[in-house]
Amino acid sequence: MIIKDLKVAVIGNHPVVRITTDQGIDGIAAAESSKPYLKPMIEFYKEFIIGKDPTDVERVMLGIRRLGAFKPWGAAVSVIEIALWDLAGKAANLPIYKLLGGKVRDKVQVYNGNIRFKLSHEEYLNASKVGDALSPEEYGKIMKKMVDLPHKFSIIKQGIAFHGPQAIQFPNFYYGEKVNIARHPNSGLITQEGFNYMMDCIDAMLDVCGDKVGLALDCGPGFTVPDAQRLAQALEGKNIMWLEDMITGDYTPYVLADLYKQVTPFTTTRIHTGEQIYLRQNFVELIEKNAVNVLGPDVADVGGLAEMKFIAEYADLHGILFAPHGTLDGVLGIAANVHLAATLPKNYIAFELPNAEPEWWNDILTNTDKLKVTDSHIEVNDLPGLGVTFIEDEAKKYLKEEDKDFFEN
Repeated sequence: MIIKDLKVAVIGNHPVVRITTDQGIDGIAAAESSKPYLKPMIEFYKEFIIGKDPTDVERVMLGIRRLGAFKPWGAAVSVIEIALWDLAGKAANLPIYKLLGGKVRDKVQVYNGNIRFKLSHEEYLNASKVGDALSPEEYGKIMKKMVDLPHKFSIIKQGIAFHGPQAIQFPNFYYGEKVNIARHPNSGLITQEGFNYMMDCIDAMLDVCGDKVGLALDCGPGFTVPDAQRLAQALEGKNIMWLEDMITGDYTPYVLADLYKQVTPFTTTRIHTGEQIYLRQNFVELIEKNAVNVLGPDVADVGGLAEMKFIAEYADLHGILFAPHGTLDGVLGIAANVHLAATLPKNYIAFELPNAEPEWWNDILTNTDKLKVTDSHIEVNDLPGLGVTFIEDEAKKYLKEEDKDFFEN
């Protein structure tokens, strides 16, 4: 069997990969819905994989892995890797987890960092606000909606400080110029007034979570080291799962393990990072220096399934926990994460649940019912490959004109 073609289509904003072969078996995968611009980057790798045996996944990846980079560019390599495993699983008539060494759990835990709520216009107008920032009470109301979801999530993540509206909306939140544009790296020393407001919002959410639901906080990046220390120490003894990406993180192409090393040893609050990092080599410092307590790579950014399994196992040898990122990875991302999580060592906590956005994704893929969340867990199914495939006649309705040949062999 050899790879015949690499096709890419943007479906519902997800760059979707389809690898075809001379035997009519294909493999699929999708990058985050925030990255439709990746299509030409993924197509760049076509010449490197055509003619190779897709079931020799590692051999194919050796030819392209070095050509990726930190988030967002690692997604182009990652989705090719996932599609190869899907293809190899279909060829062997086995689920991907069997090819990765077999499962060690029959159901995998997930957490909610993606199914979020905004206040209605009327609620927002009537909310007690400081400047244009929501009050702690409003944070509590939003958390109550998340706690009450039928998924019964055991862990819920909410953005605070520089990862969310607080740093922009709250007047005098930190010392420094505020820039309200997408992905701008706002950062600075937090004022006493801003810190108190942030703590009040956290306490309001903790009151709702009680001791039944763990609260994870997505914090940045943007914190200075002293503020990271200060927040972590202030939250000791509370039901906080982790503090994520305080110093580095989303869309920062470096690790800075030594800065985290100034925080993690001095608090009992768990410190977390990793969603932006590409490849195992870039986790070495964080792991070997025990610079954080929890790692959270994204399977669609880190280099793929086997790459992430290697990182999880190496982290486990150093006593570091694992809670993968995945908020915008979509339905194909759920399937990929389930197979991976089924194989991970005991340091696995939960992966961040993506969802079908738009909801018609559930209409264009088979077996999405197998990905249902019950009591914060998904049962691991034994369908070949990823376990979900396109219903082509339905999916074609959502193809752009330039992608009309996506399902042709």
